[in-house]
Amino acid sequence: MDKFNPSDMSLWQGRQDPEDGELALRWHDKVQLWAAGAQEATGAKEVAGVVLLGFACDEGVRRNKGRIGAAGAPLAVRKLLANTAWHLSRPVYDGGDVSCPDGDLDAAHGRLAERVASALELGHFPLVLGGGHEVAFGSWSGLNRHLGGSGKVGIINFDAHFDLRMKQELASSGTPFFQIAEQCAAQGTPFHYACLGVAETANTRALFARADELGVWYVKDEAMSERALPTLQSGLDAFIARCDHLYLTIDLDVLPGAVMPGVSAPAARGVDLAVIEPLIAHIRASGKLRLADLAELNPTLDQDNHSARVAARLVHLLTR
Repeated sequence: MDKFNPSDMSLWQGRQDPEDGELALRWHDKVQLWAAGAQEATGAKEVAGVVLLGFACDEGVRRNKGRIGAAGAPLAVRKLLANTAWHLSRPVYDGGDVSCPDGDLDAAHGRLAERVASALELGHFPLVLGGGHEVAFGSWSGLNRHLGGSGKVGIINFDAHFDLRMKQELASSGTPFFQIAEQCAAQGTPFHYACLGVAETANTRALFARADELGVWYVKDEAMSERALPTLQSGLDAFIARCDHLYLTIDLDVLPGAVMPGVSAPAARGVDLAVIEPLIAHIRASGKLRLADLAELNPTLDQDNHSARVAARLVHLLTR
């Protein structure tokens, strides 16, 4: 397996309804091939839109002693997206996958960061399909590279876990936001991190203490209900007001296990889509969202593609 896999556009196929004309199009009819640098090479004008980038890697999950299989997620999500009805007003490009066949996660992060930065430079909205949640460090690194360390970046993470484990010798799916905090400290930029949907049972007291020490705004899963939406949206407004740019990362294990069984660590409680979806819309409405990713879908643990369908729905919400 190569470390970068160009888009296989043959994956984008599905139902055709020619009798209904242009209003009956689906994603497979509209997604276009994207290759970083092609615009400069050909001189063609590329309309700004969404670039899907796969991070076909679960090396971080393996290091974190989780159940591997998330490397297959980008393919699974694309297959479910292909037959999704098209309602977008901007183009969507498939930029292929970054993989990690040799176990060199640092190098994989670098390749992902390069492609995220390239998409941002061309005015696109990168949407990264993980992969384990180690994807977050690569995604953020691409945005940081694009911004050159300027501006205040806010990270909003829907997640049952803080993922603030201290990096020992090797990074993992449990360390990305601690790595980001270290990088922010090294370059003299603020670390603005919100973690929404935290499960008390899945995070040790040490992790709560580290979150407090780093000034993390967090909300436990039990406090995230439809009734609480006005309070949650007010909290988001206060967080967003302190930021110039937003990076949204969604660890799919934040959803209830019955809704999202295909993850390494299904949630005993979780946060309902009826809460997550309006919060995503609220974040998008800020006009500050520059980058998003999904993490931890594990197709080998999925049931009848149920989890992949939910992931595809979230991609649709993030791009419409």
